Amino acid sequence: MFTRIVGKPKKETNALATIDKLNETLEMLEKKENVLIKKAAAEVEKAKEFSRVKNKRAAIQCLKRKRLYEQQIEQLGNFQLRIHDQMIMLEGAKATTETVDALRSGASAMKAMQKATNIDDVDKTMDEINEQTENMKQIQEALSAPIGAAADFDEDELEAELEELEGAELEEQLLQPATSAPASPAQVPAGRVPARPAPQKNTAEEDELAALQAEMAL
Repeated sequence: MFTRIVGKPKKETNALATIDKLNETLEMLEKKENVLIKKAAAEVEKAKEFSRVKNKRAAIQCLKRKRLYEQQIEQLGNFQLRIHDQMIMLEGAKATTETVDALRSGASAMKAMQKATNIDDVDKTMDEINEQTENMKQIQEALSAPIGAAADFDEDELEAELEELEGAELEEQLLQPATSAPASPAQVPAGRVPARPAPQKNTAEEDELAALQAEMAL
């Protein structure tokens, strides 16, 4: 009763096995066709022999049998054409079925992955990543903050002191006298000895200083 309502389960047709069976049938038809072609050729040769001996009746019988063989050959050709057509359809159907199965498998895999990673899980994961990133940033800032005596230094005061130092250094550079280049020695003509400068006379102050140094030495 249950079988009548639901129906018998359909047997899955094996496309490869069917194609193999069609190939075997095709080979069998080709062999029969070759045999018939040889028989038809033999009847033609017999008809020629009977014609040579003036046996017209026997020659005509041979030609009739040749016609029958030719009809069977044509019929076998039609069978082969149908089998070829069936094989092409089966191969196309097989390719279509495999394509649909592959697409169905891909859709199922995508559906399973979407179930495993829904939008709520993605949002939750991103929130956790942002939270961990913020925590790590705070930890790095805490580790890089100055501690001890360095923490009491005022950055504004240090910058003001640095500006004063830079201004004083600039002022010192501006107040320094410009260094004059040393005078080049006078050119003396070849063969002449430069004149020695005349000794300078001592002034009255220098004479008094010399007399005072002589008294102190006594």
